Amino acid sequence: MNNSKLHILFVLDKVNTNVKGIAPLRCKLTYLSKRKVFSLGLFINPDYWNNREQKAKPQNQENNFVNTQISLIKQKINQAFLFLQVQETIFDVEDIYLKYKGKDSKVSKTLLEVFDLHNERMQKLIGKEYTQSTYNKFKEARSHIKNFIKHEYNKNNFLLEDINLKFLKDFDYYLKINKNQKQITINKSIQRVKKIIKLAIAEGFITIDPFLLYKPKRVENKVLYLTTEELKKLENYTFSQTRLQQVADMFIFCCYTGLAYQEMSTLESKHIIQGFDGNKWIRMYRRNTQREISIPLLPKSTNIIEKYNSDITTYLLPKISNQKFNSYLKEIADIVGINKNLTHHIARKHLQLQCCFTMMFLWR
Repeated sequence: MNNSKLHILFVLDKVNTNVKGIAPLRCKLTYLSKRKVFSLGLFINPDYWNNREQKAKPQNQENNFVNTQISLIKQKINQAFLFLQVQETIFDVEDIYLKYKGKDSKVSKTLLEVFDLHNERMQKLIGKEYTQSTYNKFKEARSHIKNFIKHEYNKNNFLLEDINLKFLKDFDYYLKINKNQKQITINKSIQRVKKIIKLAIAEGFITIDPFLLYKPKRVENKVLYLTTEELKKLENYTFSQTRLQQVADMFIFCCYTGLAYQEMSTLESKHIIQGFDGNKWIRMYRRNTQREISIPLLPKSTNIIEKYNSDITTYLLPKISNQKFNSYLKEIADIVGINKNLTHHIARKHLQLQCCFTMMFLWR
């Protein structure tokens, strides 16, 4: 059940006061940051309306009638809202209004509507099922879609039922030409749109999947990694600057553990355990997926931990931002003579490829 609150406010439209000196009373519904204002067919002398108390004063026959009608309308709106909540389906302020009026929820939903509803849910699950980073990526995807719709169709929104294969291909082209994105980035943006479409299908907003015939363009990934000789060259070099030596050590550490930057930078003593084989292992959870990982702690990795571990800090390795880490790696590559654009990600690839080569050798 959605726990978001529905706000009901009755407002007097003084601008439209008629010749008799009475003004129409309107209702303003606000839900999930969206607003719906509609007329109630009630009129009142502006001097009699108490906006703070949301009622007509003083008591007389006409004012009592208005107050009774307001109470009944508010009750009916809340009943409509409760009904939609019990259905455990996606709905918005327009659906609440239609249900209050005794009509079926609107048939056609728009892409940005479902995007908003998806992102509202995701935001509440940050730290539970999703990270802030994942949420930001879906916000960015929504922004790209909104700009694309305006650019391509000169519209502020787009009906779900009108999305087709051409729409998706045009979106691909738009991101490539107007946003200068690489194909791998474009594929990720479209993948997020696909998740929104799946949600729309699951909720019954559309029945035909526009992604049915869509195939993302293939991307040939050239895997960059250090050779054994390059890694040895890095291991055997002693840097005069402390910051470079620390980054080099942490890079080497990740070559032998495959830890992502976030896991490496938050590694603590509690993550080091004795494994089934009697040796030390790293056991922790991936930040993005929340999946548990178990990695054997090899002698070279252990030596680096022992080099920097102290009682002063919580973490076992020096703290440095990801941006500075990668920036210092470029200096390190130039000094050591490694003609590659070193990043933290390359360290992870090095371990993955070494594991693949080992398995290929064992299966020969």
